[in-house]
Amino acid sequence: MLELQHIHKYYNPGTINEMCLFDDFGLTVKDGQFVSVVGSNGSGKTSMLNIICGSISPDGGSILIDGHDITREKEYKRLRRIGRVYQNPAMGTCPNMTILENMSMADNKGKFFGLGRGTNRSRIDSYKEQLRQLNLGLEDKMEVKVGSLSGGQRQAMSLLMSTMTPIDFLILDEHTAALDPKTAELIMELTDKVVREKKLTTIMVTHNLRYAVEYGDRLVMMHQGQSILDLEGEEKANMKVQEILDKFNEISIECGN
Repeated sequence: MLELQHIHKYYNPGTINEMCLFDDFGLTVKDGQFVSVVGSNGSGKTSMLNIICGSISPDGGSILIDGHDITREKEYKRLRRIGRVYQNPAMGTCPNMTILENMSMADNKGKFFGLGRGTNRSRIDSYKEQLRQLNLGLEDKMEVKVGSLSGGQRQAMSLLMSTMTPIDFLILDEHTAALDPKTAELIMELTDKVVREKKLTTIMVTHNLRYAVEYGDRLVMMHQGQSILDLEGEEKANMKVQEILDKFNEISIECGN
C-alpha cells in the first residue's frame, strides 16, 4: 500500500514567485488498485508522481510503502520497485542502443553492474517472446537501434521494459499524450493487459477523460493541489465522461475562466 501523508510542497520559496502547491495533501492507494488521475494543468498531478518517485522532495509530510517511510530514500533506490513510463516516448529508451541492448538494460534493473558484458544473449529468446506479445514485429528487429522506431513502438517498449523486473508500482505520466489516436488506443489496451496480468498497483495521470473513465477501478480528480473527486467501485463504473467534463467546466467558472 502507498500512502502520502500530510504532504506540503512549495515552489520558489522565499521569492515573489513563491507558490504553495500541496498544503496537507494526502492519498492512499491500496495494493492492486489501478488509479486514473485527471485535473487541469497546474493541479499537481505530475508533481505528485515526482514526489512518489523521488524526483522532487516534499517540504513536509511522509511517503510510506507498506508502512515503511521512504520520504528520504534516493530516487534510484525507489525505482527498483517502481516502473515509470513518461509522456515523451524518448525518455523510456536509449535511442543509440539496439532493441536487444535496451531490453538487456531493463532486465538488469536494480542489479549490480560489474565489468562483464551488458547483453546476455542467453536471454534473447525470452526477449523475443515478450516483444512478440506487442504485435508490432519488434521481435524481428533485435539489432535495430531504438531511435529509428516510431513513437508508438518506443512507448510500447518503454511499458514492457518498465515491468520486466518485479515492481510494486507502475507510474504512467500521460503516457499516451504524444501519440496519434490509433497508437494511443493500442498502448492503452496493452497497458490494461500488463496491469491485469501482473496485478500491478498503478497510478495513471491522463488528460484523456475517456481513458480515465474506461480504465482502472478508481478515479481521482485534482485541483490546486487537492483531491476534489475520488470515486471507486460502482461509483467509478457508473461515471460518464460528460459528468467529469461538467466538473471541469464548474471549476473553470469558479476560477473566473
